Amino acid sequence: MLLGAHLGIAGGLAEASHAARRIGCDSLQIFSKSPQMWAGPAIPTAAAEEFRSAVRADGLRATAVHHGYLANLAGPKPEVLARSRGAFVDELTRAELLGVDGLIFHPGAHLGSGTATGVATLAESLKEAFAAVPRGSVRVLLENAAGQGTTLGSSFGELATAIDAVGAPDRLGVALDTCHLFAAGFDFRSPEGYGTLLDRLESELGIRRVRAFHLNDAKAPVGSHLDRHENIGKGEIGLSGFHHFVNDRRWAEVPGFLETPLDDREYARYAEDLRALRALEGAPFPPVTTRPAVPSAAAPSRPRRVAPAPRRAPRTRSSAPPKKGRTARRVR
Repeated sequence: MLLGAHLGIAGGLAEASHAARRIGCDSLQIFSKSPQMWAGPAIPTAAAEEFRSAVRADGLRATAVHHGYLANLAGPKPEVLARSRGAFVDELTRAELLGVDGLIFHPGAHLGSGTATGVATLAESLKEAFAAVPRGSVRVLLENAAGQGTTLGSSFGELATAIDAVGAPDRLGVALDTCHLFAAGFDFRSPEGYGTLLDRLESELGIRRVRAFHLNDAKAPVGSHLDRHENIGKGEIGLSGFHHFVNDRRWAEVPGFLETPLDDREYARYAEDLRALRALEGAPFPPVTTRPAVPSAAAPSRPRRVAPAPRRAPRTRSSAPPKKGRTARRVR
């Protein structure tokens, strides 16, 4: 896996790339503007070119922009939906200018209109965006949800339905957040649980659609539907859950971005989490510490034992990244 993190751009776009390299990242995720703004200042062409050059010079192998928190592409309120669609087109245009590989966004919430209606609205929103930005090279990645409230995307089936309805497979994919998976009821800490996760992923969505990961431990128990990030190995998932992902050859060229909590030491916490993940590469499987699960309809069944696949030897986000154990979200 191409391990990296979400870094801030307060010091400039290019500086985010340099900072990523300093802490040992192979990949980088950023916001292109404040996530609490509908629209941000235009990105100067020179700044975009400097960012692209920095990414190449720093040897980063994958990049992504994370969409802001205000847009809801699945909501039933016409005024908010129109504003959300405009914000998404703007964000997609900015991502194209920066030359990143992916634009990661939250599918949104149906807010009482029903899952089927919400998914249909989301698909229509994406169709409009692709029509407004044709022939784009940035892949738009739907992020799975923890299953809180009326948010969409906590099941692989909802993600697949939305992608299929758009009819643009070459421009769409999925970013899987490990904390959200766990909160939605997928317990992948054991080899059996990880095997079941892959079975469900392949049969309901398709493994090839997974183009990025958010690597976050979880403060809340499995099936809690609570989106509470924790540092790697310090939460309910523990090191065992991440051992599967970093040692699975299927994800060798897929970026995994940290969104774990920071403190007054700033990116030093990211560096620690990166070291914890890399220490798992090729290492013996660590003990699994399990706690009582919260019942969840999304919880997998049909356990199957699958040993983690071996991998090759390891290689030697507002403009500020999230600092709390929870990523802020607003949907309207």
